[in-house]
Amino acid sequence: MLQPKTQPGKAQAIAASPIPSTPAGRRGKAPVLFGLLDCLLVDDAEFQFAGALTGEEVEAVWRWLERDVAPELVGVVTAAENPSVQFERSLPALLAAANAELGAAAIDPEAERRLKIRLGSQDIRNRLPAVLDALKCVPLLEKARAFGRLINTMADGAPLANALKSMAKYDSGLGAMLMMATVGEVAQPARLVVAAARSSAASSEEGLVRAGFAPVVEAVLAHAYQALGPMRQPAGTFADVDLICRAVERFHRNIRAVRANVGFDRRGRWGPMMAAMTRTASGLLEPRLREVIADINGALRKPREADRLDQDSVLAALNGLYLLAAVRSARDSLALNELCEETWNRSGQALEMNVGRSMDALREAPADPIALARVNAGIKMSEVRFGVEYGRILAEARDKITRRKAG
Repeated sequence: MLQPKTQPGKAQAIAASPIPSTPAGRRGKAPVLFGLLDCLLVDDAEFQFAGALTGEEVEAVWRWLERDVAPELVGVVTAAENPSVQFERSLPALLAAANAELGAAAIDPEAERRLKIRLGSQDIRNRLPAVLDALKCVPLLEKARAFGRLINTMADGAPLANALKSMAKYDSGLGAMLMMATVGEVAQPARLVVAAARSSAASSEEGLVRAGFAPVVEAVLAHAYQALGPMRQPAGTFADVDLICRAVERFHRNIRAVRANVGFDRRGRWGPMMAAMTRTASGLLEPRLREVIADINGALRKPREADRLDQDSVLAALNGLYLLAAVRSARDSLALNELCEETWNRSGQALEMNVGRSMDALREAPADPIALARVNAGIKMSEVRFGVEYGRILAEARDKITRRKAG
């Protein structure tokens, strides 16, 4: 179930494949537990998702195992040539040692107090059973991911519904984690939600929970939340806009999968969760959209002083247009309709005006390489905004001008 947490806390065409499951905050850092639980990790969130863990929780439990529970075993793991393989081999012994500590804490208040101190907080203590459950799942996680990839090739109907039913037979904690790993590989999560609704003969939140399919919806929502991570990147030349665009598309597919196929009421949790995520995504994307027009003008306008084409400005404008196109395609899952449409229309006007001026400048000085480069930049932007055919028409007009120069 989704429960509130106690702790406050280069652009290209958009791909249909899932974005990486590793939380944005973890990229570039050493993998948590050798990457074995990456498919379950989400960034620290306002809510807890069934089947999902945060890197902070897993790292805290790992430190506890390493320092207080089984330092010798962990030492063998970290010294191994292939730590992840050795870790899997050592898991039964590690879990046995951890469960012995839990058993002692269950009957001794002082042992419980020491356990909380060693873990670092009551919140981590509360999440310790979930992390240990995840460790039990390690041998099954790759199979769950393979199942997710298989779903992409399965036809809708009975086979998919039966596959979901078989996963729902697991106990709730294990099933939620396996579903979390599965959904991360599914290109069209709506198929899972539809299959769950049909199998349970209920499309309401209450009906899906009662039928045991809550982990399906919660895994989809967890991956929608995880797509917010790339959107938090600081703006600038080095922002990975391709990743942001794919994250926007992934967010849209997950939110739409639930919103279009599940009925909500005021007493439910999933509706408010989606509303909160929509507000967050929109708030992260809005400042970027507001820069698009200025970036186009800054890239294509001829400077008053020495004429030059700033490649950083061109890249920023192209990235902004790619992002604008991605947001426009996902606008049903965002609260940016007015700004998106206004920016879309104004970007078209800005491109038509600037490309027209650039073409005129090229006609006046067909041998000027900077004028030609500015036209080429405008054509690339126009292909993103108006389509490849429009860009081809502009390219033909440019070629006529340059052929006239050659003649």
